[in-house]
Amino acid sequence: MRCDLSGQVAFVTGAANGIGRAIATAFAANGAALVIADIDVETATAFAATLPRAIAVEMDVRDAPGIEHAVARTLADFGRLDILVNNAGVNTLAHRVDIDSFPVEEWDRIVGVDLNGVFLVSRVAIPALLKRHGGRIINIASTVGIAALRLQSPYVAAKAGVIHLTRAMALELGPRGIRVNAIAPGSTLTEMTKKLFYAEDGSFHRQTARLMAHIPLGRPTQPEEIAQGALFLASPASGYIYGHTLTIDGGWTAGYMM
Repeated sequence: MRCDLSGQVAFVTGAANGIGRAIATAFAANGAALVIADIDVETATAFAATLPRAIAVEMDVRDAPGIEHAVARTLADFGRLDILVNNAGVNTLAHRVDIDSFPVEEWDRIVGVDLNGVFLVSRVAIPALLKRHGGRIINIASTVGIAALRLQSPYVAAKAGVIHLTRAMALELGPRGIRVNAIAPGSTLTEMTKKLFYAEDGSFHRQTARLMAHIPLGRPTQPEEIAQGALFLASPASGYIYGHTLTIDGGWTAGYMM
C-alpha cells in the first residue's frame, strides 16, 4: 500500500536486519525519515546510508541510558518523533528445552529484550510522541503469543506479554492521542530462518514440512508482508484501530489443520 508519511519521523528498533529493516524500508519509501536503532551499529549505519533521510543509533533496548540518548539524538537531528516501532527481539537456539530445564540467565535475556525492551523504549519515547498529537506505537509480537509452542517458554511468555501490554498501552495512551497496536508475525523468511529452517543443512530443516502443514497458505511470511501491515497501522487508514494485534501468519493461528 501507499500512504503519505512525508515530514514524519519513525524510530524502529532492531532495524538493521530482518523485519525491522523491511519496515524501515517501507516507511522510507512512503516519505518518512528513519532512525535505525540497533545493537549492531555497523550494519545499521550501512543500511541508513541507503535511505533518503535516516540516521543510525547504537542502542540496546535493555539499556535505559542508551535509549534516552537515542531518543535525544532523534529529536536533535529531526526535531520530532511520530512513529515508534518496537521490533527488536531475540529467541534461543541452544536452549530448546522444557521449562524445568531452561537456564534462568537465558530466560532473563529473552524476556529482557522481547518484553522489558518494549516497556523501556516506549517509556522514553512517549513524551516525544505526545507532542505530535497523533503519535503511533507499533509493537512486534508473534503468533506464539497467541498459540504457544513447546520448548520456547520465555519467548512465548514475552510475546504474550507484548500483546497484553499493547492493549494496556492503548487504554492509557489512546485518550492522550497516541494510537497503539501490535503485529503478530508467523514464521517469517528472514536471513536467520532461511539458514535454520529452509537450508538443507539447517538445524531445523527436518521440521519445516511439519511447520508448513499447519499454515493454510503453505509458505512462510515474507518480511515485506509484515512491513505492509506496519505501514497500514502507521497510516490514517487505521485511524480507528486501537489496542489491536494484527496477525500476519498465512492462517497459522486460524485453527488446527487436520
